[in-house]
Amino acid sequence: MVWTRKELIKKYIEFFKKHGHKEIPNASLVPENDPTTLFIGSGMETIVPYLLGEKHPLGKRLVNVQRCIRTTDIEEVGDTYHHTFFEMLGNWSIGDYWKKEAIEMTYEFLTKTLRIPPERLAASCFKGDSNAPKDTESEKTYLELGFPKERIAFLDKKSNFWGPVGTTGPCGPNTEIFYWKLINKPAPKTFNPNDENWLEIGNNVLMEFNKDSKGKFEPLKQKNIDFGGGVERTIATLNNFDDNYLGDMWQPIIKEIEKLSGKSYKGNEKAMRTLADHTKAAVMIIANGVLPSNTGRGYVLRRLLRRAVRHGMRLNIKDFTDKIAKSVFKIYEDYSDLKKNKKEIIKTLKEEEEKFNKTIEKGLKVFDKKVLEWVSNNKKSVKMLSGKDAFLLYQSYGFPLEMIEEEIKSLRKGLLLKVDVKGFKAELSKHQQLSKSTSSQKFKSGLADNSKQTTKLHTATHLLNEALREVLDKDIKQKGSNITPERLRFDFNFPRKLTDEEKKKIEYIVNKKISENLNVTREEMPLKKAIDSGAQSEFGARYPEIVSVYTMGNLSKEICTGPHVENTKELGKFKIIKEESVAAGVRRIKATVGN
Repeated sequence: MVWTRKELIKKYIEFFKKHGHKEIPNASLVPENDPTTLFIGSGMETIVPYLLGEKHPLGKRLVNVQRCIRTTDIEEVGDTYHHTFFEMLGNWSIGDYWKKEAIEMTYEFLTKTLRIPPERLAASCFKGDSNAPKDTESEKTYLELGFPKERIAFLDKKSNFWGPVGTTGPCGPNTEIFYWKLINKPAPKTFNPNDENWLEIGNNVLMEFNKDSKGKFEPLKQKNIDFGGGVERTIATLNNFDDNYLGDMWQPIIKEIEKLSGKSYKGNEKAMRTLADHTKAAVMIIANGVLPSNTGRGYVLRRLLRRAVRHGMRLNIKDFTDKIAKSVFKIYEDYSDLKKNKKEIIKTLKEEEEKFNKTIEKGLKVFDKKVLEWVSNNKKSVKMLSGKDAFLLYQSYGFPLEMIEEEIKSLRKGLLLKVDVKGFKAELSKHQQLSKSTSSQKFKSGLADNSKQTTKLHTATHLLNEALREVLDKDIKQKGSNITPERLRFDFNFPRKLTDEEKKKIEYIVNKKISENLNVTREEMPLKKAIDSGAQSEFGARYPEIVSVYTMGNLSKEICTGPHVENTKELGKFKIIKEESVAAGVRRIKATVGN
């Protein structure tokens, strides 16, 4: 049997539903009210309030398959297993079952549903340290399931401990299951986690601690299980592929690239993988309402598309992103936002590719001019293009090192020209470290900073939403939000800049409602009932069948996950600090609350 993406997802959801789990929707790639990350990178990130103690409307057992974007190792894409966009199988226990049942269910799914031979499996557990004890409970469960003791490895915190994502928050040991991938060779008697032939195919995070601001690990009142397994990797494992890109979620794209380039995948793997990965990720990001720009999510999108175009050049193809996108639409027919936003996605891809091609042309002219300057200013027989100058071409015009070297060869005209490759790599490393430092700032406050101030700011977004509808247009919808301890950021559909008078009126309405000491109440109800009752929802968001509705007096009623204050009097004074455009037809307000 050849396993497909759709078949795996179907079997996974069915299995956990039989074990009492409720399916939750596949959330947007753009996080809701989470300032700590640009994109959703795991299914767990979509349910953080519930992991921290809030009651989920669907109960304590949840399951879904979540689309994710990760860009921390974007430079690694091109090998057999790194992906920018991927799908994650996820099931959770929110204060319900614990280690033994979680491991037993994972094992049953792998061996009974997916029919993976038990003799090809191994496991790892946390070996313990001064903050958390050795995980003998998980080991005991594996032994009861028939794992030989030699197939269970105890690893340190670096390998077998999850979180917190920021400096504080829920965390705990994890236990992973590995699969021996060599079909024609029996699995070794002893599990060696450093042997690359053992592939991790499932990871249960055992959230049992909370790390506080002093670095102390305290037991959580509510213990949670978070299982994660990559769809792409699991498909490759089940089909005995040594390359994830042989899976059915990649092959239609690869075949389209072969057709456009007239080249074979074999021998051009890195360029084709990168081109396929980056174009797919770009399609998914645009479908979630993000447009290319020079900051934040828009910059990530622009960077992916420019890298895709450069790899397309290596394959001698251009004007291709929209053609490859059509393969993505066919693979992911189950994502309604792709179909709904198809025209916008195609338009954005074509415009950005065209824009970058013009940048490349401009860069080539600058390149020719610079090389002539370097040649005329250098009297030595060996001409050296400095690492800094080479990096300038890379950073400003998108020239990869290989392209710079190729262009220099074409301009030699009898001269011996070289690139200071070592200097270029040093400049690139400095840039990457700076980028990582900037990105890490996103995680300073942890996955969900449920501090008093962020709770106040989140509550204020509800009042702001209603004030905008009252002052500007009753059809205004939230297009996204972001909360930090310093300010709230609220995006909404509106075609023009707000006047000073409108901003003052919005502030006045929000502050008036704050002064009315409105109680904030929460009610669980079916989604249809919530919508019919007039509850506001975020544009493009997908919700479960049962939702939480927060009401403030007779002013605001919204479907939301929280957190919220109990009474508006806790908010203090509301003040708009900035209003600006973020995209065509979308405005952004930044505001504060407090004394």
